[in-house]
Amino acid sequence: MGVSGETLREALLLLRPEIYGSIADDKAELEGLLYVVDRLPQGIEECSFINLTSDEGYGDSHFKVIIPPKRRRNCYRIDDEQMNIEITRGRSEIYDILTHLTFLFVESHKISKRVLIDDNGTTIRDWGKLESAVKKNKKLTQKEREIAITHTAHILGRTFNEISHTYADFATDTQPERFLNIVYWLGKLAIEETVNNNKRTVTFSPVLRERLGHHIHGEVWADNIKSILNKNHLLKRPIHIISANMHSVMNSLFAETTLKTAKEKKDIFAIFEDLSQPENKAMRTKVEAFAFKNGMTYIKDTSGTNINVQIFDTAQIDFSKTAFEYNEDRTEEKAVIIVMDYAFGEQAYETMDELLKPVSVKGEKIHLDVKSISIMGKAGILQGGKGDVMIPSAHIFEGTADNYPFKNELSKADMVDCGVDVYEGSMITVLGTSLQNKEILKFFKKSTWNVIGLEMEGAHYQKAIQAASRVRGSINEDVKVRYAYYASDNPLETGSTLASGGLGSTGVKPTYVITKKILQQIFNQ
Repeated sequence: MGVSGETLREALLLLRPEIYGSIADDKAELEGLLYVVDRLPQGIEECSFINLTSDEGYGDSHFKVIIPPKRRRNCYRIDDEQMNIEITRGRSEIYDILTHLTFLFVESHKISKRVLIDDNGTTIRDWGKLESAVKKNKKLTQKEREIAITHTAHILGRTFNEISHTYADFATDTQPERFLNIVYWLGKLAIEETVNNNKRTVTFSPVLRERLGHHIHGEVWADNIKSILNKNHLLKRPIHIISANMHSVMNSLFAETTLKTAKEKKDIFAIFEDLSQPENKAMRTKVEAFAFKNGMTYIKDTSGTNINVQIFDTAQIDFSKTAFEYNEDRTEEKAVIIVMDYAFGEQAYETMDELLKPVSVKGEKIHLDVKSISIMGKAGILQGGKGDVMIPSAHIFEGTADNYPFKNELSKADMVDCGVDVYEGSMITVLGTSLQNKEILKFFKKSTWNVIGLEMEGAHYQKAIQAASRVRGSINEDVKVRYAYYASDNPLETGSTLASGGLGSTGVKPTYVITKKILQQIFNQ
């Protein structure tokens, strides 16, 4: 909260990112606050000292790991005042955390300004009432909760109805009154800064400074995949890499066969939608069990990348029982599909760069026979709405002069049957979702860049692919690339940003339509 922190706060207030809504207003921003706390460790609002570290062994200590519900990262509460956050995914993760923390600090000072009467620390009556409610440290009765919400509404400049509406979204099983706790501690630490000059501090560990930019986790991750390919005698087979989630390829191949009784009543997209519902775990387990018996290998990440992997050996799949045709008869020519979970920003370069490198086996240097690389992901859209599909023709890297044009094997014509609007054009690879300014996005949309959307990984993936195929010669120069995204939000529309909530079932159809097209092209390449 010194000079550098003040600079960050001023910059964020100047930018006024859409995801943070009313950050520049006097009233508190509730949707932005929920978005941020879901991506930061529980209890961080109570900590004055936040230390960003590398993977430095805390996982083997007595400290209990805290994983935020909407962002896979390991965090550790060291004591009452300090939270350590492990950075294993590079600079994009640092951007993400710093912007979220800056938002929290801005919001906390809004609270202190509303509750402080003078420089001696005298506070308004509402603050005392909030403090006593929090210090009860138990689940409140409806009457107690509504009294506390009334006082909190005055502190935040929001209505009783607005806070009541969002209150349950913040609650957890162990902390039902978490919203009050967050508001109280944000305000308390800001008051401590204002009155007693006890400044909150964000630091970077020496090991993190030393390791940043090195492919430590990505190298371990890629080496493990190649060792399993070698162990299963798949290393010299044709390889197709897909960056996607951990369900759409598996379900596209096996769900119809496994759940055939359900298919008699429903079309395949209804089955996919059922599989996406949290309560249908038994259905998902059944499909997964069938996949394991028919050529799927699962690699749970232990490298720190937080990227799990599936390997599909198509030689073990009976395609007569799937929705796909594959007429390759020779086992040595049958495709091996590597599905990697979503990378995070710059981590996409690290992981893809390491995966495409040749591997040494008993002194023999083996180049992977990579036939295609397909990237499917969620992205912000500028010309349509949630659930629409974007087919990029180039990636423009925000903040640099770099741009990456490519021949996309997927086209708008391939998606005519997806039932949603499809857009083709350039996409911006942004530094972070929480830095987007409406005026900047309007410029990209209306200028000759012909930008249709924004995401965080495309340029990083393409940089690694071009380096491996055209510069290093690690893979074939004629490797086929496919990029397709479905819209998770529209940052130009109020109420349609990431902070307004997830896609829900809207994302099911575009996800599976894109996956189907990718698999059809792989099997008919």
